[in-house]
Amino acid sequence: MAKTESADGARVRFPPPAVFLLSLLLGFGLNRLVPLPPIPLESRSRIAVGVLVVILGIVPIAWARIHFLRTKQNPIPWTPTPELIFQGPYLYTRNPMYVGMTTLQIGLGMAFGVLWSVLLAAVSLAIVHQMAVRPEEAYLSEKFGEPYRQYLTRVRRYI
Repeated sequence: MAKTESADGARVRFPPPAVFLLSLLLGFGLNRLVPLPPIPLESRSRIAVGVLVVILGIVPIAWARIHFLRTKQNPIPWTPTPELIFQGPYLYTRNPMYVGMTTLQIGLGMAFGVLWSVLLAAVSLAIVHQMAVRPEEAYLSEKFGEPYRQYLTRVRRYI
């Protein structure tokens, strides 16, 4: 369960993966109520592209998770961050897990032919940006100061 306050952790109140899951499910529900035109690919091609995009979404999540395990850190955003990670996917994006979750949602929407879920991926990321990324950045900037601010200038927030 998320804490509303932490002595040492970002002020994130809701698990970001749940935002993506709820948005994905909302897309499936909306698809039944207000169907959008189908994704313009033949079924097998659409599924193949969707699966490829799902794999592309899993890669940065798993890669970031490996670096959390190596540094003995917890990826849950409201837990303390003992050190910054500058290796692996963090050389290319400051938020590889959120990039991966967004990509994963797009891929699942494609694979299942649910355009709503594909479109809602941008909404998911916008929500996570406000509720998690901004508090995480404020926390890391306050805790790590200049090294983190320099990192902000070198590496993009998303892609």
